[in-house]
Amino acid sequence: MYTPLQVAFPDIILKDQLHFYPEKAQIYLGQQRMVMLQTAAFNDLRNELISSLGSQTARTLITRIGFSSGTRDAELALQLQEPDEAAYDLCARGAQLHAMVGIALVSALNFDVEVAKGRCFIEFLWEHTFEDELHCASHGIGTTPACWLEIGYASGFLSACMGKLILAREVECHAMGDATCRVIAQPADEWPDPELDLQYLEMPIVSGMPAGQERVSINSRKVAAKSLSQSKSTSEVVGLSPAFQVVLGKIGRVAATNATVLLLGESGVGKSAFARLLHEQSQRAGKPFVAINCAAIPETLMEAELFGVERGAFTGADAARAGRFDLAEGGTLFLDEVATLPLIAQSKLLRVLETGQFERLGSGTLRQANVRIVAATNEDLWTAVRAGRFREDLFFRLNVFPIEIPPLRNRKEDIPVLIEHFMKRFATAYSRDIKGLTPAATAMLLSYAWPGNIRELSNVIERAIILCDDNRPLDLVHLLTLKDLSRTSAHVPPQAQQEMAVPGKLAAPAAPASHGGEADCAAVVRQLVRQHGVTLADMENMLVRTAIDQSAGNASRAAAMLGITRGQLAYRQKKLSTGELPGAAPTAP
Repeated sequence: MYTPLQVAFPDIILKDQLHFYPEKAQIYLGQQRMVMLQTAAFNDLRNELISSLGSQTARTLITRIGFSSGTRDAELALQLQEPDEAAYDLCARGAQLHAMVGIALVSALNFDVEVAKGRCFIEFLWEHTFEDELHCASHGIGTTPACWLEIGYASGFLSACMGKLILAREVECHAMGDATCRVIAQPADEWPDPELDLQYLEMPIVSGMPAGQERVSINSRKVAAKSLSQSKSTSEVVGLSPAFQVVLGKIGRVAATNATVLLLGESGVGKSAFARLLHEQSQRAGKPFVAINCAAIPETLMEAELFGVERGAFTGADAARAGRFDLAEGGTLFLDEVATLPLIAQSKLLRVLETGQFERLGSGTLRQANVRIVAATNEDLWTAVRAGRFREDLFFRLNVFPIEIPPLRNRKEDIPVLIEHFMKRFATAYSRDIKGLTPAATAMLLSYAWPGNIRELSNVIERAIILCDDNRPLDLVHLLTLKDLSRTSAHVPPQAQQEMAVPGKLAAPAAPASHGGEADCAAVVRQLVRQHGVTLADMENMLVRTAIDQSAGNASRAAAMLGITRGQLAYRQKKLSTGELPGAAPTAP
Protein backbone atom coordinates (compact mmCIF):
# COMPACT_ATOMS: atom_id res chain seq x y z
CA MET A 1 0.00 0.00 0.00
CA TYR A 2 1.14 3.50 -0.74
CA THR A 3 1.66 5.82 2.19
CA PRO A 4 -0.28 9.08 1.80
CA LEU A 5 1.89 11.90 3.11
CA GLN A 6 0.66 15.20 1.68
CA VAL A 7 3.35 17.01 3.67
CA ALA A 8 6.68 18.48 2.72
CA PHE A 9 9.73 16.26 2.99
CA PRO A 10 11.47 16.67 6.38
CA ASP A 11 14.23 19.24 6.69
CA ILE A 12 17.35 17.12 6.72
CA ILE A 13 20.13 19.62 7.13
CA LEU A 14 22.44 19.83 4.13
CA LYS A 15 23.36 23.50 4.38
CA ASP A 16 26.61 22.65 6.17
CA GLN A 17 27.73 20.93 2.95
CA LEU A 18 27.61 24.22 1.02
CA HIS A 19 30.80 26.29 1.11
CA PHE A 20 31.56 29.70 -0.41
CA TYR A 21 35.13 30.85 -1.08
CA PRO A 22 34.82 34.15 -2.99
CA GLU A 23 38.53 34.89 -2.56
CA LYS A 24 39.21 31.84 -4.78
CA ALA A 25 36.07 32.18 -6.94
CA GLN A 26 34.89 28.77 -5.72
CA ILE A 27 31.65 27.29 -4.41
CA TYR A 28 31.45 23.69 -3.23
CA LEU A 29 28.52 21.43 -2.41
CA GLY A 30 30.19 18.55 -0.61
CA GLN A 31 33.16 17.85 -2.88
CA GLN A 32 31.48 19.09 -6.04
CA ARG A 33 32.41 22.47 -7.38
CA MET A 34 29.30 24.55 -8.15
CA VAL A 35 28.47 27.75 -10.02
CA MET A 36 25.62 30.22 -9.53
CA LEU A 37 23.62 31.28 -12.59
CA GLN A 38 20.81 33.80 -12.93
CA THR A 39 17.47 32.31 -13.94
CA ALA A 40 17.21 34.99 -16.65
CA ALA A 41 20.47 33.76 -18.18
CA PHE A 42 19.24 30.16 -18.05
CA ASN A 43 16.02 31.27 -19.73
CA ASP A 44 17.98 32.98 -22.51
CA LEU A 45 19.94 29.77 -23.09
CA ARG A 46 16.76 27.68 -23.01
CA ASN A 47 15.00 29.89 -25.54
CA GLU A 48 18.07 29.92 -27.80
CA LEU A 49 18.16 26.12 -27.77
CA ILE A 50 14.45 25.92 -28.61
CA SER A 51 14.68 28.40 -31.47
CA SER A 52 17.87 26.99 -33.00
CA LEU A 53 17.50 23.24 -32.39
CA GLY A 54 13.77 22.78 -31.85
CA SER A 55 11.80 21.96 -28.74
CA GLN A 56 12.52 18.22 -28.93
CA THR A 57 16.30 18.57 -29.00
CA ALA A 58 16.30 21.41 -26.45
CA ARG A 59 14.27 19.28 -24.07
CA THR A 60 16.66 16.36 -24.57
CA LEU A 61 19.72 18.46 -23.75
CA ILE A 62 18.22 20.06 -20.66
CA THR A 63 16.78 16.77 -19.37
CA ARG A 64 20.21 15.15 -19.67
CA ILE A 65 21.81 18.00 -17.74
CA GLY A 66 19.26 17.46 -14.99
CA PHE A 67 19.87 13.68 -14.99
CA SER A 68 23.61 14.24 -14.63
CA SER A 69 23.08 16.72 -11.79
CA GLY A 70 20.71 14.36 -9.96
CA THR A 71 23.17 11.47 -10.19
CA ARG A 72 25.94 13.50 -8.60
CA ASP A 73 23.70 14.84 -5.84
CA ALA A 74 22.62 11.27 -5.07
CA GLU A 75 26.26 10.35 -4.50
CA LEU A 76 26.45 13.08 -1.84
CA ALA A 77 23.13 12.01 -0.28
CA LEU A 78 24.27 8.38 -0.04
CA GLN A 79 27.57 9.38 1.55
CA LEU A 80 25.67 11.28 4.26
CA GLN A 81 23.29 8.43 5.02
CA GLU A 82 23.25 7.17 8.59
CA PRO A 83 23.02 3.47 9.52
CA ASP A 84 19.46 2.11 9.39
CA GLU A 85 18.19 5.38 7.95
CA ALA A 86 14.83 5.13 6.18
CA ALA A 87 14.57 5.38 2.39
CA TYR A 88 12.20 8.29 2.94
CA ASP A 89 14.99 10.33 4.53
CA LEU A 90 17.34 9.48 1.66
CA CYS A 91 14.84 10.78 -0.89
CA ALA A 92 14.25 13.80 1.31
CA ARG A 93 17.83 14.87 0.74
CA GLY A 94 17.14 15.14 -2.98
CA ALA A 95 14.07 17.25 -2.23
CA GLN A 96 16.02 19.52 0.07
CA LEU A 97 18.84 19.91 -2.43
CA HIS A 98 16.19 20.85 -5.01
CA ALA A 99 14.89 23.56 -2.69
CA MET A 100 18.29 24.70 -1.42
CA VAL A 101 19.54 25.62 -4.91
CA GLY A 102 16.26 27.33 -5.81
CA ILE A 103 14.74 24.84 -8.24
CA ALA A 104 11.47 23.80 -6.61
CA LEU A 105 9.70 23.03 -3.32
CA VAL A 106 8.88 19.32 -3.13
CA SER A 107 6.18 17.54 -1.16
CA ALA A 108 5.19 13.88 -1.30
CA LEU A 109 1.68 12.53 -1.91
CA ASN A 110 2.46 8.79 -2.05
CA PHE A 111 5.67 7.08 -1.07
CA ASP A 112 6.36 3.36 -1.45
CA VAL A 113 10.10 2.76 -1.61
CA GLU A 114 12.12 -0.24 -0.46
CA VAL A 115 15.61 0.03 -1.87
CA ALA A 116 16.65 -3.47 -0.83
CA LYS A 117 13.82 -5.00 -2.89
CA GLY A 118 14.13 -2.62 -5.83
CA ARG A 119 10.62 -1.25 -5.24
CA CYS A 120 9.95 2.40 -5.96
CA PHE A 121 6.73 4.36 -6.45
CA ILE A 122 6.67 8.04 -5.52
CA GLU A 123 4.04 10.63 -6.32
CA PHE A 124 5.03 14.16 -5.44
CA LEU A 125 4.28 17.82 -6.09
CA TRP A 126 6.53 20.65 -7.21
CA GLU A 127 5.71 24.19 -6.19
CA HIS A 128 7.44 27.45 -7.12
CA THR A 129 9.34 25.76 -9.93
CA PHE A 130 11.52 28.30 -11.68
CA GLU A 131 11.50 26.48 -15.03
CA ASP A 132 7.76 26.50 -15.75
CA GLU A 133 7.53 30.12 -14.57
CA LEU A 134 10.19 31.05 -17.13
CA HIS A 135 8.56 28.93 -19.82
CA CYS A 136 5.14 30.48 -19.27
CA ALA A 137 6.58 33.99 -19.39
CA SER A 138 8.32 33.28 -22.70
CA HIS A 139 5.92 30.90 -24.44
CA GLY A 140 2.64 31.03 -22.54
CA ILE A 141 0.49 28.08 -21.50
CA GLY A 142 1.14 25.03 -23.66
CA THR A 143 0.13 21.41 -24.05
CA THR A 144 3.34 19.70 -22.88
CA PRO A 145 5.22 19.70 -19.55
CA ALA A 146 7.97 22.30 -19.23
CA CYS A 147 9.96 21.22 -16.14
CA TRP A 148 12.64 19.49 -18.19
CA LEU A 149 15.59 20.09 -15.86
CA GLU A 150 13.60 18.95 -12.81
CA ILE A 151 12.39 15.75 -14.50
CA GLY A 152 15.94 14.83 -15.47
CA TYR A 153 17.15 15.60 -11.94
CA ALA A 154 14.47 13.46 -10.27
CA SER A 155 15.15 10.54 -12.63
CA GLY A 156 18.92 10.76 -12.12
CA PHE A 157 18.73 11.13 -8.34
CA LEU A 158 16.31 8.24 -7.83
CA SER A 159 18.11 5.99 -10.34
CA ALA A 160 21.40 6.48 -8.50
CA CYS A 161 19.79 5.85 -5.09
CA MET A 162 18.00 2.72 -6.27
CA GLY A 163 20.78 1.26 -8.43
CA LYS A 164 18.33 0.85 -11.31
CA LEU A 165 16.72 3.08 -13.92
CA ILE A 166 13.87 5.11 -12.45
CA LEU A 167 11.83 7.36 -14.75
CA ALA A 168 10.02 10.41 -13.37
CA ARG A 169 7.10 11.68 -15.45
CA GLU A 170 5.29 14.98 -15.08
CA VAL A 171 1.57 14.14 -15.33
CA GLU A 172 0.44 17.67 -14.46
CA CYS A 173 2.35 20.89 -15.04
CA HIS A 174 1.76 24.54 -14.23
CA ALA A 175 2.95 25.33 -17.77
CA MET A 176 -0.02 23.30 -19.07
CA GLY A 177 -2.49 25.30 -17.01
CA ASP A 178 -2.59 22.96 -14.00
CA ALA A 179 -2.59 24.41 -10.49
CA THR A 180 0.72 22.74 -9.65
CA CYS A 181 3.20 20.24 -11.05
CA ARG A 182 2.51 16.59 -10.15
CA VAL A 183 5.10 13.92 -10.82
CA ILE A 184 5.15 10.11 -10.65
CA ALA A 185 8.41 8.15 -10.45
CA GLN A 186 8.79 4.39 -10.82
CA PRO A 187 11.16 1.85 -12.45
CA ALA A 188 11.42 2.04 -16.24
CA ASP A 189 10.23 -1.55 -16.68
CA GLU A 190 7.04 -0.78 -14.73
CA TRP A 191 5.93 2.00 -17.07
CA PRO A 192 3.78 0.63 -19.91
CA ASP A 193 5.40 3.15 -22.29
CA PRO A 194 8.91 3.99 -21.02
CA GLU A 195 9.97 5.12 -24.50
CA LEU A 196 8.04 8.36 -23.95
CA ASP A 197 10.61 9.34 -21.30
CA LEU A 198 13.66 7.49 -22.58
CA GLN A 199 13.58 9.43 -25.84
CA TYR A 200 14.92 12.42 -23.91
CA LEU A 201 17.69 10.44 -22.22
CA GLU A 202 19.08 7.84 -24.59
CA MET A 203 18.91 8.95 -28.21
CA PRO A 204 21.99 10.50 -29.83
CA ILE A 205 21.48 14.07 -31.01
CA VAL A 206 22.24 14.33 -34.73
CA SER A 207 23.57 17.73 -35.73
CA GLY A 208 22.05 19.35 -38.78
CA MET A 209 18.59 17.91 -38.13
CA PRO A 210 15.83 20.40 -38.90
CA ALA A 211 14.27 21.92 -35.80
CA GLY A 212 11.32 19.96 -34.46
CA GLN A 213 11.92 16.94 -36.73
CA GLU A 214 11.65 13.54 -35.06
CA ARG A 215 15.09 11.97 -34.78
CA VAL A 216 14.03 8.33 -34.56
CA SER A 217 10.84 6.41 -35.02
CA ILE A 218 8.66 5.43 -32.07
CA ASN A 219 9.38 1.77 -32.88
CA SER A 220 13.12 2.40 -32.51
CA ARG A 221 12.46 4.02 -29.14
CA LYS A 222 10.46 1.03 -27.99
CA VAL A 223 13.29 -1.31 -28.94
CA ALA A 224 15.81 0.89 -27.14
CA ALA A 225 13.55 1.18 -24.10
CA LYS A 226 13.29 -2.59 -23.90
CA SER A 227 17.06 -2.94 -24.19
CA LEU A 228 17.59 -0.66 -21.19
CA SER A 229 14.82 -1.80 -18.91
CA GLN A 230 14.08 -5.42 -19.80
CA SER A 231 16.96 -6.85 -21.83
CA LYS A 232 18.65 -10.14 -20.95
CA SER A 233 21.22 -9.66 -23.69
CA THR A 234 24.92 -10.10 -23.01
CA SER A 235 25.70 -6.79 -24.70
CA GLU A 236 27.41 -4.21 -22.52
CA VAL A 237 26.46 -1.27 -24.77
CA VAL A 238 24.17 0.22 -22.17
CA GLY A 239 24.11 3.79 -20.91
CA LEU A 240 22.41 7.17 -20.73
CA SER A 241 25.21 9.64 -20.02
CA PRO A 242 26.07 12.48 -22.42
CA ALA A 243 29.55 10.98 -22.90
CA PHE A 244 27.96 7.65 -23.87
CA GLN A 245 25.59 9.40 -26.28
CA VAL A 246 28.50 11.16 -27.99
CA VAL A 247 30.09 7.76 -28.70
CA LEU A 248 26.79 6.38 -30.02
CA GLY A 249 26.37 9.43 -32.23
CA LYS A 250 29.82 8.95 -33.77
CA ILE A 251 29.19 5.25 -34.34
CA GLY A 252 25.87 6.10 -35.99
CA ARG A 253 27.66 8.53 -38.28
CA VAL A 254 30.46 6.24 -39.41
CA ALA A 255 28.56 2.92 -39.47
CA ALA A 256 26.95 3.58 -42.86
CA THR A 257 30.36 4.13 -44.47
CA ASN A 258 33.27 1.78 -45.10
CA ALA A 259 35.77 4.00 -43.27
CA THR A 260 38.35 2.39 -41.02
CA VAL A 261 37.54 3.05 -37.37
CA LEU A 262 39.99 3.22 -34.46
CA LEU A 263 38.45 2.71 -30.99
CA LEU A 264 40.47 4.25 -28.17
CA GLY A 265 40.05 3.98 -24.42
CA GLU A 266 41.19 2.31 -21.24
CA SER A 267 41.02 -1.41 -20.69
CA GLY A 268 37.51 -2.60 -19.88
CA VAL A 269 35.53 0.32 -21.35
CA GLY A 270 33.77 -1.98 -23.82
CA LYS A 271 35.66 -1.42 -27.08
CA SER A 272 34.79 -4.88 -28.41
CA ALA A 273 31.10 -4.34 -27.62
CA PHE A 274 31.12 -0.99 -29.43
CA ALA A 275 32.90 -2.61 -32.39
CA ARG A 276 30.14 -5.20 -32.65
CA LEU A 277 27.51 -2.47 -32.35
CA LEU A 278 29.17 -0.58 -35.21
CA HIS A 279 29.06 -3.75 -37.33
CA GLU A 280 25.37 -4.35 -36.50
CA GLN A 281 24.48 -0.80 -37.55
CA SER A 282 26.43 -1.00 -40.82
CA GLN A 283 25.41 -2.31 -44.24
CA ARG A 284 27.59 -5.34 -43.50
CA ALA A 285 25.40 -6.46 -40.59
CA GLY A 286 24.34 -9.65 -42.39
CA LYS A 287 27.95 -10.67 -42.97
CA PRO A 288 30.52 -12.09 -40.51
CA PHE A 289 31.96 -10.16 -37.58
CA VAL A 290 35.39 -11.64 -36.89
CA ALA A 291 37.45 -10.56 -33.89
CA ILE A 292 41.10 -11.26 -33.20
CA ASN A 293 43.07 -10.30 -30.09
CA CYS A 294 46.46 -9.35 -31.47
CA ALA A 295 48.10 -9.72 -28.06
CA ALA A 296 47.02 -13.36 -27.75
CA ILE A 297 48.64 -14.60 -30.99
CA PRO A 298 52.36 -15.51 -31.00
CA GLU A 299 54.41 -13.36 -33.37
CA THR A 300 55.41 -16.38 -35.49
CA LEU A 301 51.74 -17.28 -36.08
CA MET A 302 50.30 -13.80 -36.60
CA GLU A 303 50.72 -13.71 -40.38
CA ALA A 304 49.09 -17.14 -40.77
CA GLU A 305 46.21 -16.15 -38.48
CA LEU A 306 45.48 -12.96 -40.40
CA PHE A 307 46.00 -14.06 -43.99
CA GLY A 308 45.74 -17.86 -43.97
CA VAL A 309 48.11 -20.64 -45.04
CA GLU A 310 48.49 -22.66 -48.24
CA ARG A 311 49.24 -26.36 -48.09
CA GLY A 312 52.99 -27.01 -47.79
CA ALA A 313 53.79 -23.43 -46.76
CA PHE A 314 55.82 -24.81 -43.85
CA THR A 315 56.46 -28.09 -42.11
CA GLY A 316 53.20 -29.45 -40.78
CA ALA A 317 50.98 -27.40 -43.10
CA ASP A 318 49.17 -30.46 -44.47
CA ALA A 319 46.15 -28.52 -45.68
CA ALA A 320 45.24 -25.00 -46.70
CA ARG A 321 43.69 -22.93 -43.92
CA ALA A 322 41.69 -19.72 -44.19
CA GLY A 323 42.83 -16.66 -42.30
CA ARG A 324 40.75 -14.02 -40.53
CA PHE A 325 40.52 -11.89 -43.68
CA ASP A 326 38.98 -14.86 -45.52
CA LEU A 327 36.56 -15.54 -42.66
CA ALA A 328 35.47 -11.90 -42.49
CA GLU A 329 34.82 -11.58 -46.23
CA GLY A 330 32.07 -9.04 -46.82
CA GLY A 331 31.90 -8.23 -43.12
CA THR A 332 33.99 -6.64 -40.38
CA LEU A 333 37.39 -7.62 -39.00
CA PHE A 334 38.00 -6.34 -35.46
CA LEU A 335 41.66 -6.06 -34.47
CA ASP A 336 41.77 -5.73 -30.70
CA GLU A 337 44.97 -4.52 -29.00
CA VAL A 338 46.34 -3.57 -32.42
CA ALA A 339 49.36 -1.85 -30.83
CA THR A 340 50.83 -5.30 -30.07
CA LEU A 341 51.01 -6.36 -33.75
CA PRO A 342 54.57 -7.35 -34.74
CA LEU A 343 56.23 -5.06 -37.29
CA ILE A 344 56.14 -7.67 -40.09
CA ALA A 345 52.37 -8.11 -39.65
CA GLN A 346 51.99 -4.33 -39.52
CA SER A 347 53.59 -3.95 -42.95
CA LYS A 348 51.32 -6.59 -44.48
CA LEU A 349 48.22 -5.08 -42.83
CA LEU A 350 49.25 -1.71 -44.28
CA ARG A 351 49.36 -3.27 -47.74
CA VAL A 352 45.82 -4.61 -47.34
CA LEU A 353 44.55 -1.20 -46.24
CA GLU A 354 46.27 0.51 -49.20
CA THR A 355 45.50 -1.97 -51.99
CA GLY A 356 42.63 -4.11 -50.69
CA GLN A 357 44.65 -7.22 -51.52
CA PHE A 358 46.57 -9.87 -49.58
CA GLU A 359 48.39 -13.18 -50.07
CA ARG A 360 48.11 -16.34 -48.05
CA LEU A 361 51.31 -17.60 -46.46
CA GLY A 362 53.09 -19.77 -49.03
CA SER A 363 51.05 -18.45 -51.97
CA GLY A 364 51.91 -15.96 -54.70
CA THR A 365 48.28 -15.37 -55.65
CA LEU A 366 46.69 -12.07 -54.71
CA ARG A 367 43.26 -12.20 -53.10
CA GLN A 368 40.77 -9.36 -52.85
CA ALA A 369 39.79 -8.32 -49.33
CA ASN A 370 36.25 -6.97 -49.06
CA VAL A 371 36.58 -6.36 -45.33
CA ARG A 372 35.95 -3.38 -43.11
CA ILE A 373 38.69 -2.85 -40.51
CA VAL A 374 37.87 -1.76 -36.95
CA ALA A 375 40.88 -1.56 -34.64
CA ALA A 376 41.10 -0.93 -30.91
CA THR A 377 43.84 -0.11 -28.44
CA ASN A 378 44.22 1.09 -24.87
CA GLU A 379 47.71 2.38 -25.67
CA ASP A 380 48.66 5.75 -27.11
CA LEU A 381 49.57 4.72 -30.65
CA TRP A 382 51.48 7.92 -31.35
CA THR A 383 53.72 7.18 -28.36
CA ALA A 384 54.28 3.70 -29.81
CA VAL A 385 55.16 5.31 -33.17
CA ARG A 386 57.74 7.59 -31.55
CA ALA A 387 59.18 4.59 -29.68
CA GLY A 388 59.60 2.70 -32.97
CA ARG A 389 57.12 -0.05 -32.02
CA PHE A 390 54.40 0.96 -34.46
CA ARG A 391 54.60 2.07 -38.08
CA GLU A 392 53.73 5.71 -38.62
CA ASP A 393 52.12 5.06 -42.02
CA LEU A 394 49.92 2.33 -40.52
CA PHE A 395 48.91 4.67 -37.69
CA PHE A 396 47.59 7.22 -40.20
CA ARG A 397 45.79 4.47 -42.13
CA LEU A 398 44.01 3.25 -38.99
CA ASN A 399 43.35 6.72 -37.59
CA VAL A 400 40.76 7.64 -40.24
CA PHE A 401 37.86 7.88 -37.77
CA PRO A 402 39.04 7.65 -34.15
CA ILE A 403 36.42 7.27 -31.40
CA GLU A 404 37.45 7.83 -27.79
CA ILE A 405 35.36 5.75 -25.36
CA PRO A 406 35.32 7.47 -21.96
CA PRO A 407 36.14 5.58 -18.74
CA LEU A 408 33.31 4.67 -16.40
CA ARG A 409 34.40 7.22 -13.79
CA ASN A 410 33.55 9.96 -16.32
CA ARG A 411 30.07 8.61 -17.02
CA LYS A 412 28.62 8.01 -13.58
CA GLU A 413 25.09 8.46 -14.92
CA ASP A 414 25.52 5.05 -16.58
CA ILE A 415 26.35 3.19 -13.37
CA PRO A 416 22.73 2.67 -12.18
CA VAL A 417 21.55 1.29 -15.53
CA LEU A 418 24.67 -0.89 -15.82
CA ILE A 419 24.08 -2.24 -12.31
CA GLU A 420 20.49 -3.09 -13.22
CA HIS A 421 21.61 -4.64 -16.52
CA PHE A 422 24.25 -6.88 -14.91
CA MET A 423 22.04 -7.83 -11.96
CA LYS A 424 19.31 -9.05 -14.31
CA ARG A 425 21.81 -10.90 -16.49
CA PHE A 426 23.61 -12.74 -13.69
CA ALA A 427 20.51 -13.35 -11.59
CA THR A 428 19.04 -15.11 -14.62
CA ALA A 429 22.28 -16.96 -15.40
CA TYR A 430 22.61 -18.29 -11.83
CA SER A 431 18.87 -18.65 -11.12
CA ARG A 432 18.96 -16.22 -8.22
CA ASP A 433 16.12 -14.06 -6.89
CA ILE A 434 17.87 -10.78 -6.04
CA LYS A 435 16.14 -7.50 -6.83
CA GLY A 436 17.93 -4.69 -5.02
CA LEU A 437 20.95 -3.31 -3.19
CA THR A 438 21.43 -1.77 0.21
CA PRO A 439 22.09 2.00 0.22
CA ALA A 440 25.62 1.32 1.53
CA ALA A 441 26.34 -0.93 -1.45
CA THR A 442 24.89 1.61 -3.87
CA ALA A 443 27.01 4.36 -2.31
CA MET A 444 30.17 2.32 -2.78
CA LEU A 445 29.34 1.45 -6.40
CA LEU A 446 28.69 5.12 -7.21
CA SER A 447 31.74 6.57 -5.50
CA TYR A 448 34.29 3.95 -6.56
CA ALA A 449 36.72 5.07 -9.31
CA TRP A 450 36.41 1.81 -11.35
CA PRO A 451 39.95 1.50 -12.73
CA GLY A 452 38.82 -1.68 -14.51
CA ASN A 453 35.80 0.14 -15.95
CA ILE A 454 32.73 -1.80 -17.14
CA ARG A 455 34.55 -5.13 -17.07
CA GLU A 456 35.35 -4.64 -13.40
CA LEU A 457 31.78 -3.55 -12.59
CA SER A 458 30.45 -6.65 -14.35
CA ASN A 459 32.80 -8.90 -12.36
CA VAL A 460 31.88 -7.26 -9.06
CA ILE A 461 28.14 -7.66 -9.69
CA GLU A 462 28.58 -11.26 -10.85
CA ARG A 463 30.55 -12.14 -7.73
CA ALA A 464 28.00 -10.41 -5.52
CA ILE A 465 25.10 -12.29 -7.14
CA ILE A 466 26.90 -15.58 -6.49
CA LEU A 467 27.63 -14.73 -2.85
CA CYS A 468 24.24 -13.26 -1.98
CA ASP A 469 21.37 -15.41 -0.72
CA ASP A 470 18.01 -15.40 -2.48
CA ASN A 471 15.47 -12.77 -1.42
CA ARG A 472 18.20 -10.62 0.11
CA PRO A 473 19.75 -7.43 -1.29
CA LEU A 474 23.35 -7.10 -2.41
CA ASP A 475 25.39 -5.58 0.41
CA LEU A 476 28.94 -4.34 1.00
CA VAL A 477 30.08 -7.74 2.23
CA HIS A 478 29.16 -9.21 -1.18
CA LEU A 479 30.95 -6.49 -3.15
CA LEU A 480 34.25 -5.94 -1.36
CA THR A 481 37.40 -7.97 -1.82
CA LEU A 482 40.86 -7.73 -0.34
CA LYS A 483 42.04 -5.63 -3.28
CA ASP A 484 39.10 -3.24 -2.93
CA LEU A 485 40.05 -2.52 0.68
CA SER A 486 43.38 -1.02 -0.40
CA ARG A 487 42.12 1.28 -3.14
CA THR A 488 40.48 4.64 -2.98
CA SER A 489 36.88 4.84 -4.11
CA ALA A 490 36.50 8.37 -5.30
CA HIS A 491 38.04 10.85 -7.67
CA VAL A 492 38.50 14.04 -5.69
CA PRO A 493 38.92 17.51 -7.24
CA PRO A 494 42.28 19.02 -6.30
CA GLN A 495 40.65 22.00 -4.60
CA ALA A 496 38.45 19.72 -2.52
CA GLN A 497 41.49 17.92 -1.16
CA GLN A 498 42.54 20.96 0.87
CA GLU A 499 40.90 21.91 4.13
CA MET A 500 40.34 25.66 4.18
CA ALA A 501 39.88 27.23 7.58
CA VAL A 502 38.28 30.64 6.99
CA PRO A 503 37.31 32.63 10.11
CA GLY A 504 33.56 32.86 10.47
CA LYS A 505 32.92 30.37 7.66
CA LEU A 506 32.33 26.67 7.38
CA ALA A 507 35.32 24.41 6.79
CA ALA A 508 35.86 22.91 3.40
CA PRO A 509 34.96 19.27 2.87
CA ALA A 510 37.47 16.82 4.24
CA ALA A 511 39.61 15.06 1.68
CA PRO A 512 39.34 11.30 1.36
CA ALA A 513 42.39 9.15 1.93
CA SER A 514 44.89 8.85 -0.89
CA HIS A 515 45.26 5.76 -3.06
CA GLY A 516 46.12 2.77 -0.91
CA GLY A 517 45.84 4.87 2.24
CA GLU A 518 45.45 3.23 5.62
CA ALA A 519 42.65 5.65 6.51
CA ASP A 520 40.65 4.45 3.51
CA CYS A 521 40.89 0.82 4.67
CA ALA A 522 39.94 1.85 8.20
CA ALA A 523 36.87 3.72 6.95
CA VAL A 524 35.63 0.67 5.05
CA VAL A 525 36.25 -1.65 8.00
CA ARG A 526 34.44 0.73 10.37
CA GLN A 527 31.45 0.73 8.04
CA LEU A 528 31.43 -3.08 7.83
CA VAL A 529 31.60 -3.47 11.61
CA ARG A 530 29.21 -0.66 12.54
CA GLN A 531 26.53 -1.09 9.88
CA HIS A 532 26.70 -4.79 9.11
CA GLY A 533 27.97 -6.47 12.27
CA VAL A 534 30.93 -8.09 10.53
CA THR A 535 32.99 -10.04 13.09
CA LEU A 536 36.70 -10.82 13.14
CA ALA A 537 35.91 -14.37 12.01
CA ASP A 538 33.78 -13.06 9.15
CA MET A 539 36.63 -10.79 8.07
CA GLU A 540 39.17 -13.61 8.20
CA ASN A 541 36.80 -15.80 6.22
CA MET A 542 36.43 -13.11 3.55
CA LEU A 543 40.17 -12.37 3.36
CA VAL A 544 41.13 -16.03 2.96
CA ARG A 545 38.50 -16.67 0.30
CA THR A 546 39.44 -13.51 -1.58
CA ALA A 547 43.17 -14.28 -1.56
CA ILE A 548 42.52 -17.79 -2.91
CA ASP A 549 40.23 -16.37 -5.58
CA GLN A 550 42.63 -13.59 -6.59
CA SER A 551 45.56 -16.02 -6.84
CA ALA A 552 43.55 -18.49 -8.98
CA GLY A 553 44.03 -21.20 -6.33
CA ASN A 554 47.82 -20.79 -6.04
CA ALA A 555 48.40 -21.37 -2.31
CA SER A 556 51.87 -19.79 -2.19
CA ARG A 557 50.69 -16.62 -3.92
CA ALA A 558 47.56 -16.42 -1.72
CA ALA A 559 49.66 -16.76 1.42
CA ALA A 560 52.00 -14.01 0.21
CA MET A 561 49.04 -11.72 -0.42
CA LEU A 562 47.88 -12.24 3.17
CA GLY A 563 51.36 -11.91 4.66
CA ILE A 564 51.30 -15.39 6.20
CA THR A 565 53.05 -18.71 5.53
CA ARG A 566 51.64 -21.41 3.31
CA GLY A 567 51.15 -23.61 6.38
CA GLN A 568 49.15 -20.90 8.15
CA LEU A 569 46.98 -20.54 5.04
CA ALA A 570 46.42 -24.31 4.89
CA TYR A 571 45.34 -24.26 8.55
CA ARG A 572 42.79 -21.51 7.86
CA GLN A 573 41.54 -23.31 4.74
CA LYS A 574 40.98 -26.40 6.84
CA LYS A 575 39.00 -24.38 9.37
CA LEU A 576 36.90 -22.98 6.53
CA SER A 577 36.27 -26.40 4.97
CA THR A 578 35.14 -27.88 8.28
CA GLY A 579 33.03 -24.86 9.14
CA GLU A 580 34.96 -24.09 12.34
CA LEU A 581 34.97 -20.39 11.53
CA PRO A 582 31.60 -18.84 12.47
CA GLY A 583 29.56 -18.20 9.37
CA ALA A 584 31.98 -20.12 7.16
CA ALA A 585 30.53 -22.25 4.42
CA PRO A 586 32.36 -25.46 3.47
CA THR A 587 34.92 -24.93 0.73
CA ALA A 588 37.36 -27.12 -1.12
CA PRO A 589 40.89 -27.03 0.35
